[in-house]
Amino acid sequence: MSAIELVAGLEVHAQLSTRTKLFCPCATDGFGAPPNSRICPICTGQPGVLPALNRAAVRAAFRAALALGCKVEPVSIFARKNYFYPDLPKAYQISQYERPFSSGGRLDLELEAGGARPVRIRRIHLEEDAGKLLHAAGSRQLDHSLIDFNRAGIPLVEIVTEADLRSAEEAAAFVAALREMLQYAGVSRCDMEKGELRCDANVSVRPAGSSVLNARAEIKNLNSLRAIRDALNHEFSRQSRLLAEGGRVVQETRLWNAEAGRTESMRAKEEAHDYRYFPDPDLRPLEAPAELLARIQAELPEPPAARRVRFSRDYGLPPRDARLLTARKELADYFEAAARGRSSEAAKAAANLVATELLARLNAQDAPLSAARIAPAELGELAGMVCGGILSSKGAKAAFSALWDRGGRASDAVRELDLAQVSDEAQVAAWVRQALADNARAAADLAAGHERALGALVGAVMKLSAGKANPVVATRLIKESFKA
Repeated sequence: MSAIELVAGLEVHAQLSTRTKLFCPCATDGFGAPPNSRICPICTGQPGVLPALNRAAVRAAFRAALALGCKVEPVSIFARKNYFYPDLPKAYQISQYERPFSSGGRLDLELEAGGARPVRIRRIHLEEDAGKLLHAAGSRQLDHSLIDFNRAGIPLVEIVTEADLRSAEEAAAFVAALREMLQYAGVSRCDMEKGELRCDANVSVRPAGSSVLNARAEIKNLNSLRAIRDALNHEFSRQSRLLAEGGRVVQETRLWNAEAGRTESMRAKEEAHDYRYFPDPDLRPLEAPAELLARIQAELPEPPAARRVRFSRDYGLPPRDARLLTARKELADYFEAAARGRSSEAAKAAANLVATELLARLNAQDAPLSAARIAPAELGELAGMVCGGILSSKGAKAAFSALWDRGGRASDAVRELDLAQVSDEAQVAAWVRQALADNARAAADLAAGHERALGALVGAVMKLSAGKANPVVATRLIKESFKA
């Protein structure tokens, strides 16, 4: 049998960052709130109510489309997607079908070897979320199901890709890159643990190089990057094995059972006609004025991939550091504020402090960047002192700790803790003479050409100076002591 390749397309649902739901004034902060405490007659589908479209959600949806290079249609239509399920109180979901608000974009996947490969976006549409069914209380399985409608009516964009993905790893990388893009654009927080970003995957297999799309399985509600990788890898193996044994893949909807490590059949795959789509009579067509789109386009931030390239180019950062610093927009903004107006070497020192000190503390405390008490300008000042020979890397860490605890100015912390290095050559030369006298064997080894002895002599100078001697000056003076 010829080599088999995976063919996958994704339907990613992202919760828009709004204070209220898509068609009613209920708050969207229902995660962790008491069940059914964020509901009203509109989002629970009571008779006689009418939806009112959330303008903030529309603008966020337009931002998502423009950030992904999609065409935004001047007019689009809301439709009712009809199906009966306990978590859908109206027995239909307000979505978009024949006339979505955008289509035709792309997102480039950055490749390990360099360059990028585009993944095409087929369409993006607006829709409301359903509620949530609960089948367990903690670890105890219930003999009945409970319904929490707090999520019913939450504003979503559904981003549908073409079948351009060729591995489970590519699918997970795409969702990670999409999450990054949506966060940068201020569209969604994309917290997968809170259900703010989840995806369905349409998966099929075919002989490598073939252009024929075979029957596919849709895997529903993948809510983590690990689940995406594991579910697609399992489904690829399942379908490949089925074909190798002479069977055939049937079109169906499957669920991912993480505990068992397998996908499981849920139901036959629905077609569009099963949902009986028709235009929602309670909602007027959605218009996208050209001037509004131009304003949103102008407000979009620099994309993360472009920012990584610029950080490497302008600040001399290696690709790994540039990726770390641009993983979150607020972190990239923090670093850039710290590095602004400083030399390339000082920018690298600032990047090092962010990576080794700032992120370590934030991660240890599971705290947001806003919890940091050290202002970016002060971190940049510490980096500048390191590059200027005023402060050692050890001293910078000590000053950082003080600023982390109490805030304030970097110069004040350095002065109060007496952390400044001594670069005065006369003083350092006195320590060098004493170190050479106290370490005659190391001095003799260095004189004989054994360069490893240099480190021992520099260490002796640092010990004599209680760590205050500038090691660069000390190293130079030691070497000069042995010149003819």
